Amino acid sequence: MPASQSRARARDRSNVLNRAEFLSLNQPPKGAPEPRSSGRKASGPSPQPPAPGDGARERRQSQQLPEEDCMQLNPSFKGIAFNSLLAIDICMSKRLGVCAGRAASWASARSMVKLIGITGHGVPWIGGTILCLVKSSTLAGQEVLMNLLLALLLDIMTVAGVQKLIKRRGPFESSPSLLDYLTMDVYAFPAGHASRAAMVSKFFLSHLVLAVPLRVLLVLWALCVGLSRVMIGRHHITDVLSGFAIGYFQFRLVELVWMSSNTCQMLISAW
Repeated sequence: MPASQSRARARDRSNVLNRAEFLSLNQPPKGAPEPRSSGRKASGPSPQPPAPGDGARERRQSQQLPEEDCMQLNPSFKGIAFNSLLAIDICMSKRLGVCAGRAASWASARSMVKLIGITGHGVPWIGGTILCLVKSSTLAGQEVLMNLLLALLLDIMTVAGVQKLIKRRGPFESSPSLLDYLTMDVYAFPAGHASRAAMVSKFFLSHLVLAVPLRVLLVLWALCVGLSRVMIGRHHITDVLSGFAIGYFQFRLVELVWMSSNTCQMLISAW
């Protein structure tokens, strides 16, 4: 054993690289990068450890995304039916908007169609009703006119409230007129002209004695007013149909709260 140790020491002394002047070759220079390990480290600053809430947020998103994707890829039958009807409504409304712009097929008839729509506007009807009420001298006429004025005011408030709640735009980019701003008929749903025409025509058919031709013309006038709003691109078809329905229910409501002749006389005298 001592002989083997002495031979090892002699071998180390005979090795030139073990001398003091060659020891610096076996040491890495100062400032040199550390040798790369088998697991390669990424260059640049080490990534920050994730915050404690990031993992929970990622898990929550991973749990929600598949469910949202399933809801979009597999909609309900009601959703499919509603979207289909909405697409049909928009398509048909744009096809009927033949007077919507200057480049439309019926652009030359736009002024006439707008004039038909103005006959169902609230401002002419309220102004005309007040003028007739001032000129009327009979109790029966004042009673009918006062209830008609109540129905017109109810129509404006109802349409303005529903439009402000729904905020549906028309099928074309058409700005409302000054008269529309005065009666707060800015949005598309429901069509205020259609509701007013339906309510007024039903009111006249119930409280005025008219010949059959006049009754037919009154119904045709209401239909033309609703159609004119679609032709100029201000409303969809469903907006007009909803306006007709709202106008009928407004008439039924006014019939329920019908003001008597004494009440009308009291309001007129107070006015």
